[in-house]
Amino acid sequence: MPSDHQNDTPARRSRRLPAVAAVVAGALLLGGTAGAVSAAHKAVMLDVDGEITRVTTFAGSVEGLLRGADVELGEHDVVVPAIDAPLRDGAAVVVRLGRELTVESDGAQTTTWVAALDADDALRLLAARGGDVRLVASRSGDRVALPLPVSSDGGDVVVVADGAEHVASYDGDGLDGLLDAAGVTVAADDLVSVEPRATGVAIVVQRVVTEDVTTTTALPFGRVERRDAERFSDLAPRVDRRGVAGERTLVERVTTVDGVETARETVSEDVSDPVDEIVAVGTRARPVAPPPAPAPAAGGSVGDDVWARLAQCESGGRPNVVSASGRFHGLYQFSVPTWQSVGGTGLPSQASPAEQRHRAQLLQARSGWGQWPACARRLGLLG
Repeated sequence: MPSDHQNDTPARRSRRLPAVAAVVAGALLLGGTAGAVSAAHKAVMLDVDGEITRVTTFAGSVEGLLRGADVELGEHDVVVPAIDAPLRDGAAVVVRLGRELTVESDGAQTTTWVAALDADDALRLLAARGGDVRLVASRSGDRVALPLPVSSDGGDVVVVADGAEHVASYDGDGLDGLLDAAGVTVAADDLVSVEPRATGVAIVVQRVVTEDVTTTTALPFGRVERRDAERFSDLAPRVDRRGVAGERTLVERVTTVDGVETARETVSEDVSDPVDEIVAVGTRARPVAPPPAPAPAAGGSVGDDVWARLAQCESGGRPNVVSASGRFHGLYQFSVPTWQSVGGTGLPSQASPAEQRHRAQLLQARSGWGQWPACARRLGLLG
């Protein structure tokens, strides 16, 4: 059976609606007069997502027109005029197919359905919702795609990448062809989006780098003091165990977009605990040494027999004897400087025995029995 539609050569693009029979054949089937045929016949323009066809039809409504043209509408498609509107001669019927788009608005990504002709059209519709909106391209391996054309009119499009703008001619081949024309390569993790510009749209390529970053932090060791009752308190603490610093190794996966960090997550964390230093702190009081006994008064604690025996040992008991070297004099063999240091004058060998003993007692009280080492040891006066 012949159709009630007839289409002329499309005005735009290459899509053609189904072939139709002649208007006259349709009129004969209806059995009407030439005047009736003329009244039912309509010439309309049908635009299906930018594919425009001039159609002659006998349909009385938009729905009839679309049914006859094999245009099936989905849930998210939009038709203007409304599908139940009457169809008039010279009318323009516009169909926009709904597409699910990934949209970034104020930094957050969502998916939404938009019935738009191209990216520029979609962005204008989405701008009414408010916020900074851009379309996010889908990635499948190395392929970059949008579910709708970048521009229905073609022409030059700006591609922004690595801080520079490139202008490329868009011929409808999709984002891949446009990026190739601009000389911009895209890595698997890079983000590609379409954002509005005053003169249309721009393709924006954002470089995404994800890498593992290792951070090592030293953990200081503590100091533990152990009280030691056997150690004198005036001694410096003794280190019984040396401290060892610990270490924290953190591996984080850091993501940057065009050099700005956008995400950081912990991959692993390894901690080696520090080892505390242990020191011994003495608590024992050091005993106080008794004060030295006061020197006895000259001759006061040594008997005369001791001095007599010492004189006998040193000089044979002769008060005026002088050693063969001429250095030592008298009963106790004084040297002249030593004799003078205890107040003697002249030569010791010329002094009286009483004065010689007195000067010897002064010397012993000041410097001890070591002034006569050999004889004092022999007499048991030195240990």
